[in-house]
Amino acid sequence: MSDQRCAWARGSSELMVAYHDHEWGRPSRDDAHLFEMLVLEGAQAGLSWSTVLNKRENYRRALEGFDRERIAEYGQEDTDRLLQDTGIIRNRLKVASLPRNARAFGDVREEYGTFAAYLWGWVDGTPVVNRFTEPSEVPVSTPLSDRVSRDLKKRGFTFVGTTIVYSYLQAVGVVDDHLVACPAKPA
Repeated sequence: MSDQRCAWARGSSELMVAYHDHEWGRPSRDDAHLFEMLVLEGAQAGLSWSTVLNKRENYRRALEGFDRERIAEYGQEDTDRLLQDTGIIRNRLKVASLPRNARAFGDVREEYGTFAAYLWGWVDGTPVVNRFTEPSEVPVSTPLSDRVSRDLKKRGFTFVGTTIVYSYLQAVGVVDDHLVACPAKPA
């Protein structure tokens, strides 16, 4: 199977391979998971996914299980605590974005009933399944990610540029960019 995987997962760590094979590109409609991935994708900005994935459990611990409601209430004391936590990415702007994004996520949930309803509404509830055969064909952004990014920013989110949003859409299965030959491509 490893010879056929998407190029970014070939020869990677067991953690990265497991993420690729069992999570990436799989449609998620679970708000807790959608929030977790939004946090992690925002943390990735300017870094490799393997760096963030290797810190995922540290984030889970530091952010109280990615408890969105608690994070929405974080104040300066929490920010200071997180900036001292060597297990996570200690970028001041990324840490400051956590409560802001948690509150904005909650606002979207209030408006749409669930964040999933909002997110999946962009694609009428059906994943965009691309049929790329070469890694070079996979884009870093699309008109869809441009639109979602603009809307999220209008709603008060930060660290949601079009490249981050496209990566997020891939991660939560709104977009399936597994290569055609990849055995992990959902049916």
